[in-house]
Amino acid sequence: MSFDMNDAEPQKSGELIPDGTFAKVTMTIRPGGTDGQSEIDRGLLKASNAPGSDVLMVDAEFTVAEGPHVRRKFWQMFTVSGGKVDEQGVSIGWKISKGSFRAMIDSALGLDPQDMSDAAKSKRILRGLADLSGITFVAKIKVEPSDDPRYGDSNKLDRVVLPSEPEWRKVMDGEVLAPSPSTRARPRAASPASPAAPAWGQPAASPPASAAPAWSRPAQPGTAPATAATAAPAATPAPSGPAWLNT
Repeated sequence: MSFDMNDAEPQKSGELIPDGTFAKVTMTIRPGGTDGQSEIDRGLLKASNAPGSDVLMVDAEFTVAEGPHVRRKFWQMFTVSGGKVDEQGVSIGWKISKGSFRAMIDSALGLDPQDMSDAAKSKRILRGLADLSGITFVAKIKVEPSDDPRYGDSNKLDRVVLPSEPEWRKVMDGEVLAPSPSTRARPRAASPASPAAPAWGQPAASPPASAAPAWSRPAQPGTAPATAATAAPAATPAPSGPAWLNT
């Protein structure tokens, strides 16, 4: 038996999605084998492999839905229980993840984040975290530098882009936006210090220049507040599952 490799797909370059890219992405939850609190979350969560850790996570795979990076993927974990807690005993990681999940729903359904009407609130209620699998929303993607020399840098979700942001409408309309980099450049390693010259070989220090008084410095320009866009009224969700799966 022979194997014909001529029809194999070309090897991917391994290049990352540029830092600060705006794109529509679809999130799929990869089951981790541990039950969640909801009936539909059986086997959904992934337990941390750190010794003594009680952290349970959602293992999310993101796939770019359209545009120049279509079908490109990246992965991220979201804590849903365990780990450090706040003064009320609530998992800090879960509070962060919950905020991201709510933003995903608002972005997917075009809900104004400030809309707390009964119709909008009903769309943010999930039967379980498994309802989030398959949700498509607008994301800003970043490049996260690796702190382990054995691994390269990776793409991560920088943040969910909300309908109140101008980029949301542009991406939803199919416009390709220029990346807006999010990751700060890594600081360069300090150069080894040269041996200090003896005190008698050093030039006399000049007295430090006096700083100009505050009132003589030019005023710093202010930042204009962003104007939130008004979202269209949301339709009543179907009771059989999340709204983004019924569109």
